[in-house]
Parts: sequence; C-alpha cells; structure tokens
Amino acid sequence: MTTIMKNNRRNFLKTIGLSSGALLLNPVSGFSEDSASHYSESTLDEQVFARKKITTDFLVAGGGMAGVCAALAAARNGSKVVLIQNRSRLGGNASSEIRMHISGASALKQVWRETGILEELMLTEAVINQQKSYEMLDYVLYDKIVSNPNITLLFDTMLHGVSTDGHRITAIEAYCSQTEEVYEVSATYFADCTGDGTLAALAGAEFMRGRESKDAFGETLGLAKPDDITMGNSLLFMADEHDKPMPFEAPSWARKYTYKDFQYRKIHSFEYGYWWIELGGLEDIVHDGQKIRHDLMAVIFGIWDYIKNSGNHPQSANWALSWFGAIPGKRESRRITGDYIITQRDVQAPKLFEDRVAYGGWPLDDHLPAGMDDTSLDPFRSIPLKGPYSIPLRSLYSKSFDNLVMAGRNISTTHVALSSTRVMATCATMGQAIGTAVAFCNKNGLTPAKLAKDPAKLQEYQQLLLRQDQAMLGVKNTDPLDLALKARIKASAETDDGKASQVIDGINRDVQDGNTHQWRGTMGSDGAWIELAWKTPQDIRTIEFTFDTGLHRFLRISGQKSVLKGQVRGPQTETVSDYLIEGFSKKNRVFEQKIAGNYQRKVVHQLTPFKADRLRITVLKTHGDPLAKIFEIRCYA
Repeated sequence: MTTIMKNNRRNFLKTIGLSSGALLLNPVSGFSEDSASHYSESTLDEQVFARKKITTDFLVAGGGMAGVCAALAAARNGSKVVLIQNRSRLGGNASSEIRMHISGASALKQVWRETGILEELMLTEAVINQQKSYEMLDYVLYDKIVSNPNITLLFDTMLHGVSTDGHRITAIEAYCSQTEEVYEVSATYFADCTGDGTLAALAGAEFMRGRESKDAFGETLGLAKPDDITMGNSLLFMADEHDKPMPFEAPSWARKYTYKDFQYRKIHSFEYGYWWIELGGLEDIVHDGQKIRHDLMAVIFGIWDYIKNSGNHPQSANWALSWFGAIPGKRESRRITGDYIITQRDVQAPKLFEDRVAYGGWPLDDHLPAGMDDTSLDPFRSIPLKGPYSIPLRSLYSKSFDNLVMAGRNISTTHVALSSTRVMATCATMGQAIGTAVAFCNKNGLTPAKLAKDPAKLQEYQQLLLRQDQAMLGVKNTDPLDLALKARIKASAETDDGKASQVIDGINRDVQDGNTHQWRGTMGSDGAWIELAWKTPQDIRTIEFTFDTGLHRFLRISGQKSVLKGQVRGPQTETVSDYLIEGFSKKNRVFEQKIAGNYQRKVVHQLTPFKADRLRITVLKTHGDPLAKIFEIRCYA
C-alpha cells in the first residue's frame, strides 16, 4: 500500500501552517521571510484536535458549482456523499466571496443555456432572489445541499492528505479550523472538484500545467515552445451610488494608474468591476497566492483611486465602494490527465464523442498572463465559437486512479481548450455528469473507465443523464421503460410549429434543427390540454415534465446592470405555472392532482400507483406566455 497521507503531528502542523517557521503575510510587502512569525510546537496540545473517521460512497472535494452539482447528482441517484469545502460558502467563484458570473454556452447567444441541476439552481435563485443579493445565491446552494439526506457537508475543511492502494484512492484526510477536527474519510469513489487538482496531486496522479507547444497536440493557438505559465487570478469590487459626494483616499500601498493604463481596459461602469483586474499568471498561481492576493488588492484600490480622483470620471463623485473581494477567483492551475485530453480542434471543429456527457460553448478565451502588470497589451484573446461542443466522459476521470473523477477547470484538457471549458456553467454540467456516473458505477460494479468503454452501459448511463435533464448534445430519449413513447397523443389545440406529438419525439429542447420539439397550445378560458392514450391500461407511478424556461436567455446573478438587462428575475415567462393531471380508465377518472406555482423546467411527480388508459394534462396558467408549452412528457410504472 502506498500512503501519501502524512499522519504524524509535525507534518500535519506544517500542512496547516502552524509549525515552527510558518510565514505570515505582511499586508504591505506581501509574503516574505522577513515578516515570518515563529510558533513553538510545544504550545499545541495533540488532544485539542479531535479525530473523526467517516465512511461513505463518494467523497467530493471542493464546493464550487462543479462540486455542488456532483454531490447533488450522486446523492439523488442513491449514493451517500461527503462534500468538503475549504470555506464557509458554497459556489466557489460564483459565491458572494468572489462574485464571478456563472457563464457558459449562453455566450453563443443561441439556445444553449445549460439545463439539469444548474438550471434548477438558477431558476430557484431567480425566483427567490429578485433583490439580486449574492448572499442569496449562497443560500440557494446551501439549502439544496443540506436538504438532501444523502449528503454530509463539511464546511471550513481543508484537504491535506490522501491514502492510496495501487490504482485506487482509499481515504483522504482533512482539517476543520472552526471545530479543530481532523477527518479521515474513506470512500469508494473520489471527486476532485478543487479547481487546483489538489486531491489528484496529493494522490500522485498525473497532471498537466502551463501552456503546450503547437506540435504537442496540433494546436494552431499553441506556442512555439511549451512553458509553465497560466492565466491569472482576479478580484472584483462592487460600488453603490449615493445622494451626496463620497470621497475616497487610497492606501499608501495602492498602485498608481494613469489614463494610458486603460487604453485596452474599458471602465464602462462603476457598480461592478472588472474581470481584467488580473495577476499571477507569471507566478506560481497556487503557492504564490498570498502575494498575488495582496497585489490584486493594491490594483483594486489603485483603480478605484483613479476612478474617483483622476478627474477623468467626474460622474463617479457620488459613488462609493460597498464590497471588494478578498479571495481571488482562479482561472487555471493543474489539469488532471484523463484517458482523453480535449484540444483546440475538439472545441472549434467539434465532433459528437461516443461517450459525450456534457457540452461547452464559451469562446476560446485566453488571458494575458501578466495581467495588470502590463497594461500596454490587450488583456485577453477571445475567439467565438459557431456552436456548442461535446465533452467526453474520458476527460472527467483520472488515468492514474480507477476511482478518481474530476469536474471543473482541472479536467483533462490542453491549455488552449481550457480557455473555453473553464467557465462555471460548463463546470457545473461536468459535475452532474461525474456525480451521476459514480452512482451508476456504484450500482453496476464498474469503474468510470470501464463505463466509458462499455457501449451498452454507456448508453444506459447517457439515457439516465438525459432523463435527469443533463445538458447534452445528440442524445435522444429511447428509454424502453418510458410508457409515454408508446402512447397516442392529441391536444385541445396545437400550432403549426408546436404539434402535440412532439412531446414524445425524444428531444427535450430546441436544438436548432428547425423544429421546436414542443407542444404549443393556444390557451382558452379553461386553459389547454394534451392527452396520452394507450390501447390497454398502464400502471403509472411516475409522471415527468420538461417545460419551457426560455433557454435562449442569459440567466445568472450579476452585480453588473448590463448583464442583468434582458433577464427575467422571477419565474420565466414561457413556463407553465398551474396545471391539472388527470388519469382515466374506461372514461372513469381514477387520478387527479392540481399543481400551482411551478417555475422549474424539469418536474417529477412520484405518485401512488394507479392504472389508466388515458392521461390528460391541462395547462391552466403560464407565467405570461399566451401558449401552453411542454417539451416532453414521460411516464413510468
């Protein structure tokens, strides 16, 4: 057995920075040995730290959007999950601590907003957070996680050790600073959703870092020679307008800027800024983090000083800072090597991978490594895509360990491809893919690698993902257990482009093929109904709907008014709100249920079983659309 976990007290204390010679940040000069404070190990009693052992099906390290969706997907499919997060907020770069947009394929400005668990979360947030508070997004994520009985959430818990046995990870060790507890978590499967690939690195898994050469993967956007440079980190700020002048005096350590520094960096608003406040690409993006953070703070206050006091933005007189980030948002560090490495060609000239489980659509968006250290250059290079591209399962598990999966910016890609796959909406769909894969593997005695190479099981798994509304390309509902696929369909009304039969055409969204793939019925005074009928009575236990939630729109919280423009902050207009489900057997009504106030896209009704040869759904009300719209209806015994 190979053990990388460091269990003795001396090494553990070194890990958490409390041993003799630990360095502290000097808030002016940054991280240096000159400012080191020394601690004596004798002042720390071993008995202070309680040790707890936990056994689970699935350990998820990292509570960003990828980790949250991975944990929820696995738990909803029956796995016991431990989710560790090294802070007291979920959401990672999207949380109130960092406040970056959850971006993804909506950048295509087509119809490809990501569905599945992420869509559920964002629809919930839009409804309960019409005040547009970032802390309410934190709440939505927290509520979803702690409300699931299969998930154990450990906040403020830092991963610092991993045990392995051959090609399997057996346990991790983590420390909670708030409770002075050391956790040893044993699991069947492990997910690295840390962003930095920390779990994989501690285990000794193969990973990549830096930028590849053109020749390495045949990428035109590669370099002449490879290097270890990455994209940088960012800090954001928010400001409010007041009814009187609000002066600002910069600290002595703030950087100084002039008009020339912003020739490639537009100061377009004051309320939320700016993604280009970026540094660290030329440094060790992880281990130089303390210095990078302080340097970014110096940039923030220097920029705000320029806005307020340079005289070039007099309209800022009544504006004042209301928040600034203290935890940098990271774009890139380690990338864990899988059985397949996604490249530039896979993003720009996409093919449908046989083992596709998610998709992306953000541009190839590479940032200047120097960031604000070189304002003479454009801070980024962005190459738009024509459409979405598929992401294979083989890029979401480690080639080094049989039971290690990953989701987020640390998946198996080149640097060039990472510039597209790294954004959070894409990462969230990867999370749902790996969480579902782990639960599926657990039930079927598979490893993720074996699943990817087993055509029959792979198809079964993809059908499960599709049923749970995962954002996928080119996968059609062929579920043999779906009773709706065998039904005759009719409706009270249908439009020319919204035939009732389309609710069982196997496609649950607009896919830009010229068809709407939904029933559209004109609402009368009594609503509009659609009916499924069978020649013989069917046992019905589950009824599932996929409603229209306006996937052509951007739907994400932002502190920037221009990003919020065009969004519907509340229930989406197209969505069915109130509806009636009725089951009939030989013209006798055997089941009835009325639902009011729905705002979700995917809705599942688990019912007391009944027999029916006819099922009618009457749409009584939408959230504003004159048409009743349903993409898909499924029925199961």
